[in-house]
Amino acid sequence: HYMGEEIESLGLKEIQNLEQQLDTGLKHIRTRKNQLLHESISKLQKKGKAIQEQNTTLTKRIKEKEKDKTIPQSSHWEQYVDHDTTFLMPPPHPPLIIGRDYNQVGGGGSDGRSNE
Repeated sequence: HYMGEEIESLGLKEIQNLEQQLDTGLKHIRTRKNQLLHESISKLQKKGKAIQEQNTTLTKRIKEKEKDKTIPQSSHWEQYVDHDTTFLMPPPHPPLIIGRDYNQVGGGGSDGRSNE
């Protein structure tokens, strides 16, 4: 009967009984499927949480190592740097004057002409 054979010869009660058996079987299958899905989701969530924790730990370790690298390098550099930093400053340039005679501004002749 389960293969659909001789279904024409079955009475109403027998067909209803088969339908109920099919419904019960489907409910069991769906229940088991849902149970397996929930278990799988739970395992994946735990795995995801563990990976996030591992990622956080690794990120902290990387930041610590980067911090440790920058401190010795800066102290190493300071050994070679003269602490008198005046050599780093270039001398100031004279002011750029446009539209005036340099001698006028610089204290040359008062009439704006150069002393020739």
